[in-house]
Amino acid sequence: MTSASTRRILLASLIGTSVEFYDFYIYATAAALVFGPLFFPADDPAVQLLASYASFGLAFFARPLGAAVFGHFGDRLGRKSTLVASLMLMGGSTVAIAFLPTYAQIGWVAPSLLCLLRFGQGLGLGGEWGGASLLAVENAPRGQENRWGMFPPLGAPVGFIAANGFFLLLGATLTDQQFRDWGWRVPFLASAVLVLLGLWVRLKLTETPAFREAAAHDALPKVPIAELFRLHLRATVAGTVGVVACFALFYLTTAFALSYGTTTLGHGRQAFLALELGAILFLAAGVIVSCTLADRFGATAMLRWGFVGCVVSGLLMGTMLGSASLWVVFAWLALSLFAMGFAYGPLGGWLPSLFDAGVRYTGVSITFNLGGILGGALAPIAAQALAARGGLGLVGAYLVAAGVLSLGGLALLKRR
Repeated sequence: MTSASTRRILLASLIGTSVEFYDFYIYATAAALVFGPLFFPADDPAVQLLASYASFGLAFFARPLGAAVFGHFGDRLGRKSTLVASLMLMGGSTVAIAFLPTYAQIGWVAPSLLCLLRFGQGLGLGGEWGGASLLAVENAPRGQENRWGMFPPLGAPVGFIAANGFFLLLGATLTDQQFRDWGWRVPFLASAVLVLLGLWVRLKLTETPAFREAAAHDALPKVPIAELFRLHLRATVAGTVGVVACFALFYLTTAFALSYGTTTLGHGRQAFLALELGAILFLAAGVIVSCTLADRFGATAMLRWGFVGCVVSGLLMGTMLGSASLWVVFAWLALSLFAMGFAYGPLGGWLPSLFDAGVRYTGVSITFNLGGILGGALAPIAAQALAARGGLGLVGAYLVAAGVLSLGGLALLKRR
């Protein structure tokens, strides 16, 4: 493999998940800051925020459907064409949100269209992460699967920095009224640039060696999802719960923390966005360190450290995130996101290792996205309700439970 083809493969696996997290986080940020009053009018601001978070969570429930659909075609027709289709659906839905009228303009049709496009986002996302991981891992030299597999997870901090930096720039240049009137639309529109770049890279790819070999040996099942649940049920369950901790950590340290910090705790929006922008660098560091070590000590060992870190983060959440000092808040965000790097980065190499090539696209996509429902879709909604009922201590308990559940997934695999 030439150095040029290597760079193209790694860039193609990175760009898609960068778009994924950019799209998801600009929606999460807009849901926390403006979507409530713009699309979900209610007398109680808390009800507005919950409705906005519910629309955010809708995509997670579309993702398993997308995983089944794109996984089927990825295992039957190949990785390349499926990845192109998923990127087009995901990116097209995001760009369309930029042009939506608000509730004040067209009434209930506005939130309906928002939810429909959010569902389209989730449908495309369902096939994105799994395919990007396979693109990297199935092309990796033997013994370097985890280092190549870290490129899709690195899309998370790249997408987050792009999204958060965009909102930080808008906040510095626009008034609150301008941001609410039209400024929030700009990041959605800018997604088109990333999508076009991703398509340009992916259309130049060839099929992965593992898929070509499986096709040559007639090892491609006609119904991959049926084969998955028939022969790989234990691995599917283990992979699903193994994903929960990373999603819970990400969305509680980003979307929920931003909303809680700028409302209940009274921190400035610009200051808190800057904190999260700095803390996300610790996520990138955690991904790089854990994936580099995973090729030597195994992905399972690195994931275990990440899940334990999730438990520690939950135990410290009430004291540190609830602090009046932004430095203490930053320390908790940095610690939590570094732990997430260990809970997330090795998934790029670990999940594909659980499944045969003929069902691998389906298996990785299903486990990653079902785990996303448990750890991600419910996290901001549950956290908002728990914080209102019992403060940050209860939200921290949610993180502890997520870490313990993911540790249970690793234990389940040991008994295979």
